[in-house]
Amino acid sequence: MLRNALNHAVRTWRLRYNPAKHSVPAKPRAAVRVCWTPDEAAAFLRHNAEHYADRLTDLFEVMLGTGMRRGEVLALHWSDVHLMDRQLYVRWTLTAVNNGKIHLGEPKTESSRAWISLSPRVVAALHRQAALQMAAHPDGRLEGLVFARPDCEPLRPQWVLDQLRKRTAEFNLPKIGLHDLRHTAASIMIAAGIPLAVVSKTLRHSALAITVNLYGHLLKDSADDAVVALAAALDRADAEVVGQAGSPVDHGFEKAA
Repeated sequence: MLRNALNHAVRTWRLRYNPAKHSVPAKPRAAVRVCWTPDEAAAFLRHNAEHYADRLTDLFEVMLGTGMRRGEVLALHWSDVHLMDRQLYVRWTLTAVNNGKIHLGEPKTESSRAWISLSPRVVAALHRQAALQMAAHPDGRLEGLVFARPDCEPLRPQWVLDQLRKRTAEFNLPKIGLHDLRHTAASIMIAAGIPLAVVSKTLRHSALAITVNLYGHLLKDSADDAVVALAAALDRADAEVVGQAGSPVDHGFEKAA
């Protein structure tokens, strides 16, 4: 009887579906983003420098120091690095199909094809890579990929990820993926009080709304600081008026009441 009644309700458009036959689709769960704290990120980089001092040490330094995507840093060419100007340009991205064939292509969006400012730490990492590659090159030239295998072929993303997980486990840090290094860079910038618009530009998002959707939950402390600063500014203005007039400021609240 119940089933017949439900079927009749569906046929007469009183119900969208028969709950006896179909379950309500579950809402997709939001992806959990894992980020390291500044202390954890610094400890990871220090561990790499002290125990490896290899090309991946500098690669991880560049990723955490710029927020570059995995494919962007693996496709970075020396011709796009300008150390004197402390800038690099993102013109290529690397993808691996089923972790097999490597493909170099252009970034998908115009905003991704932009320049990135380099910190002294990142400049130092790139200088180390330049010195290593120039010493290994017969003519001492600097060309091709910034981060590559000894045969100058691109590094495979899965191998880089495996090394990240291996080195993370050695130091007992939270397990993260390569793209989480980008999230870590973003969270550190936001925690340091960098305006979200500047963070968005640094990450080369196509719109500020994307940055807000991804990292807006990290702005609670900044929002608290903002309203406290606003209140402090108003208090200072009130105090100056009181000092000039010699009497409390009348906001008209008593009359309104």
